[in-house]
Amino acid sequence: MVVRGIQLVGQSPESIETDKQRFLEKLDQLDLAQFVLLPATSRGIACAEFRLRDDIAHAWAPDSDTAQICQRLHLEPLDNSIDLEREILVAMLLAPFPFIFPSYDELAAAVRIRLNIVAAARETLLDFNTSNAERPDDLWTYHEDTGFTVIPGKSVITALQRATQPQASGKLYSFSCYRATEYVILLALAQEISSSNPSLFNRLQTQWETRAIKSGEFHDVFLHEYGSMECPLPIKFYVPGDRIWFRNPDNRSSDVTGYEGSWVFYLGNGLFSNFWKQGEPYTLTEKCLEIYHWRNATYLDED
Repeated sequence: MVVRGIQLVGQSPESIETDKQRFLEKLDQLDLAQFVLLPATSRGIACAEFRLRDDIAHAWAPDSDTAQICQRLHLEPLDNSIDLEREILVAMLLAPFPFIFPSYDELAAAVRIRLNIVAAARETLLDFNTSNAERPDDLWTYHEDTGFTVIPGKSVITALQRATQPQASGKLYSFSCYRATEYVILLALAQEISSSNPSLFNRLQTQWETRAIKSGEFHDVFLHEYGSMECPLPIKFYVPGDRIWFRNPDNRSSDVTGYEGSWVFYLGNGLFSNFWKQGEPYTLTEKCLEIYHWRNATYLDED
């Protein structure tokens, strides 16, 4: 396994040196610095690379199996957000591809967004429906041309929480798993930039009061995809906060709308989100078995 880890690529060697020290301080606070290869100091180079030592990466995640990190490090990410932050950074530091950021601030924000995604995914509970969708009508409105938009003057954060978290609204709303993952990501992003980048948050608020960004456009605007069919990632490599697509391999049942596959989030500690049964996340094996047996829940009509 080739470990690539995290790269900071800055505006100047001076800015990178500052960011390098800030990141090393964070790693030290999390008791991880001793396990990380320190970036070489090169004059005139505005780049710093951080990765786990090879022996540590192999011991903590053999064959890039990040589900073992919590057991090896005795972490409790469900009950301890600092442990979840440790798990996120360890997984990133042993990644087989480079996570590239233009500054330490961007890296720190990305980690906080992942923390937000995991927290929101744990709280999300929905009514699965591929042909009907609904939102709290005191916060959302719908038009065919613009999709579901937030009523002007209403908080996009509150609107997203009320739509996806029944403890905030007292009701389950109808979603497909695809759209639900967009709302969780959008909520996590909005929560982060509301404090770290208020002007960007205002633009996001205005956007969702005007027109919803969704589907392929959402992917292009907000997401970065790692791996491909030609160059896949190791099958057990996941970072908490990842959105993952489990494809239905059965040709017949995968033609049914909503059963082409399943979108979930990796919650850490080997568990994946379950939007339909709160408190019952999937293991990798359980999720694969569920999708495999979709073929046994389909039938052919006369047409």
